[in-house]
Amino acid sequence: MRDAVIVEAVRTPVGKRAGALSGIHPVDLSAHVLTALARRTGLDPATVDDVVWGCVTQIGEQASNIGRSAVLAAGWPEEVPGVTVDRACGSSQQAVHFAAGLVIAGQYDIVVAGGVESMSRVRIGAARDAVEHGRPFGPKVRRRYGVEEFSQGRGAELIAERYGFGRTELDELALASHEKAAAATAGGRFREQIAPVAVATGDGGERVVTADEGVRTGSTPEQLAALRTPFKEDGVISAANSSQISDGAAALLITTSELAARYGWRPLARVHTAVLAGGDPVTMALAPIPATARALKRAGLAIDDIGAYEINEAFAPVPAAWLRETGADPARLNPNGGAMALGHPLGASGARLMTTLVHHMRDHGIRYGLQAMCEAGGLANATVLERL
Repeated sequence: MRDAVIVEAVRTPVGKRAGALSGIHPVDLSAHVLTALARRTGLDPATVDDVVWGCVTQIGEQASNIGRSAVLAAGWPEEVPGVTVDRACGSSQQAVHFAAGLVIAGQYDIVVAGGVESMSRVRIGAARDAVEHGRPFGPKVRRRYGVEEFSQGRGAELIAERYGFGRTELDELALASHEKAAAATAGGRFREQIAPVAVATGDGGERVVTADEGVRTGSTPEQLAALRTPFKEDGVISAANSSQISDGAAALLITTSELAARYGWRPLARVHTAVLAGGDPVTMALAPIPATARALKRAGLAIDDIGAYEINEAFAPVPAAWLRETGADPARLNPNGGAMALGHPLGASGARLMTTLVHHMRDHGIRYGLQAMCEAGGLANATVLERL
């Protein structure tokens, strides 16, 4: 039987809004990680069957099949195809699912999966807000749920209300995310997974960005409590306990164990199980809970068999609710910090989480890791990885 293994995983540092990466076109940011992936593995790009690329806001600079443009910008042969995937925040995790499934099916031998989002340059919601071209969702969907728009922020407020999460509790989760990310950065845990990016400076020179820009130290509960709650008056969701608007890209090289051995590659992990789940599109962000249950059942594993969990911190209530429902060990959750600290470059986040997860599994001898992401529309991807 064929399998699908991750040979290498690489990402850019995650840039903050209007930060160091904001001057780089998202096509070129994508090309940067493709080039780094090939350099690290000795990959001949001509052998790549496809580049499956996640991107959420496919408008403006991210339009016209950015996956294909990334291949051309990287200088790879014109014969290498590229395709762009949109499953909202899980787009690049879905790219991995598509890539792994087609490798196992024998349709691909060598494939790159990943994604990009430059939220500084292509504003979140820009495609949705182009009302002159018509509204999304359609009248039947709006009537079914009694809403004019679906808001992830309002959905997060509903989740917090349902589970009884107070603002102090959620802010503490945010502070913990920054503390873990700061410790990981200081300890060099991200060093091998990051492909540094050279950026132009105002004086005509350049500097090299080597670390994630959103991680903060020294914040206090009092500072966080003073922030406004934009989605609900006297609510609990603020900028502090939400994911950051970010820029970034990430890529993973996927093939079979047999081909990896032939090329002299030592795989990081096997894609053990890949599933999807759907749920209520109003609260929206609870779907990682049923997706996790489905993944564990299909994998024949229990939650305690998993040594590390990457659950995207779109908003603090998301991992908090996931922990409560799954009974997972909090110490294994987002051990190097999550999106509240590291940022959430939408179309790149699934690949960024997976890159961080496989490196963490390798560095700590963890056999099984699990990743799940909430996605607009009440969707979620869940992936179980097995270290080899």
